[in-house]
Amino acid sequence: MAMAELQLRSHRLQLLAPKAIYVETLGALLVSDLHLGKAETFQHHGLAIPSQVNQTTLDRLTALCTEYQPHSLWILGDLFHSVESLSPGVIESWLKFLAQTQVSAHLILGNHDRRLQPRLQQLSLVCFVDAVETDGLLLSHEPLTQTDLPNLCGHVHPCLRLSRGCDRLRLPCFHWQAQQNRLTLPAFGAFTGGYDIQLAAGDVAYVVAEDGVVPFTA
Repeated sequence: MAMAELQLRSHRLQLLAPKAIYVETLGALLVSDLHLGKAETFQHHGLAIPSQVNQTTLDRLTALCTEYQPHSLWILGDLFHSVESLSPGVIESWLKFLAQTQVSAHLILGNHDRRLQPRLQQLSLVCFVDAVETDGLLLSHEPLTQTDLPNLCGHVHPCLRLSRGCDRLRLPCFHWQAQQNRLTLPAFGAFTGGYDIQLAAGDVAYVVAEDGVVPFTA
């Protein structure tokens, strides 16, 4: 699998094309913003969105767990989209994923998850309300400011617009901001939007393009 690498302190982060990070020194797979059940939320409001997007997202996550065999899975927020997301079908798919992979799942609650916290405790998840420090890396959902530790986060759904001649592309990316000592992950979910970033001096956008990850600088 084509990937890029980023060294943060003693950790070599593998930035993977399926929009995940593997940290071998921690035995950890990191993803963010799955937004499972977003289709069910739209269905609740009368819009016919197919539920298959949930399984597409979980199939990709299963494939990563099978390939890398992580000891732990860290979800940097927004595992589920809303209260309506917790339908029997979505819950069954999530529990089936855990049974199949046998991975230890940790969730840092995102803005979409926080109202669901009482129910999430029943879904074989270790939940955290605040940022978590693990061996010199600071994991959070929203980007943090003024931290000496490298911050790995989600929430933003970063994308980079590329243009050459008449061609235009808008692709998800891992956004490294050197001045902020922060790496923002792209949204992992198959049914999520994106936010266009602007690269400052020292920034790198590790763009996900098909099966590869390609770095771009300002």
